[in-house]
Amino acid sequence: MGPQEMLDRAEVEDKWMLTPMKNFKSPRLTARIWRTPLAVMITALIYKHLLDGRNPCFALIGAAYGVGSQFEEGFHNGINRFIGTFVGGFLVIPFHWLYVHQPFAIPNWIWLVAGLCLVLWCSLALRADSAIQPGMVVYFVVMFMVGEEEVTAYTIARVLDTGAGVLIALLLTMLIPSCYDREKGLTFRTFWMETKYAFQTYLYNNRKNRQKEQENFGMKNVEEAGDGPIYPAKKNERISEEDPW
Repeated sequence: MGPQEMLDRAEVEDKWMLTPMKNFKSPRLTARIWRTPLAVMITALIYKHLLDGRNPCFALIGAAYGVGSQFEEGFHNGINRFIGTFVGGFLVIPFHWLYVHQPFAIPNWIWLVAGLCLVLWCSLALRADSAIQPGMVVYFVVMFMVGEEEVTAYTIARVLDTGAGVLIALLLTMLIPSCYDREKGLTFRTFWMETKYAFQTYLYNNRKNRQKEQENFGMKNVEEAGDGPIYPAKKNERISEEDPW
């Protein structure tokens, strides 16, 4: 008789207090819980009624990514998804052909891995380390689920859909800002300034993640050498012009 069966047969009051459920606490209900379904619903309605029933899948994913607890977080998640879709999508176009036709008698798995390595390299070159996983997801989805004659049109459409979904989510955040964004003065008039600041912090976060990775491999910490960026303390402050980021 196992521990769970013994507990089930025991005649003890409040038996649930003896289970892991005793430590369960319901997560705090925040505006993000209803803002995300709202962004998805608006995106789905736009695609159904204004775009003649166009497939909204990637747009809905982009909308879900673009909603955060605040504008900056939504921008970071959304741009990760967009850059990943862009890099993985456009690189899979030639490598899909190479995978299917296997030129020079090179096995298709070699082309598959070569394309994946290029997705990784391009993401790192764009300073978008956190977009690697979304890029690989799109790469595999197109590689194995889309026919050869539809690859180019499908990929371009999905990149545009992703961008549209992210934009809808960010615009919704502007219309219904969080308490934090409201205190910062987030409005349509400050949209461009907030976007630039969010992009700077996005690059900064990727830089910090890369430095941690370098430390894990025993490599030199670039920031300790004096070449690292200074985190922008104000939304109208730019990262140092000397920094390549």
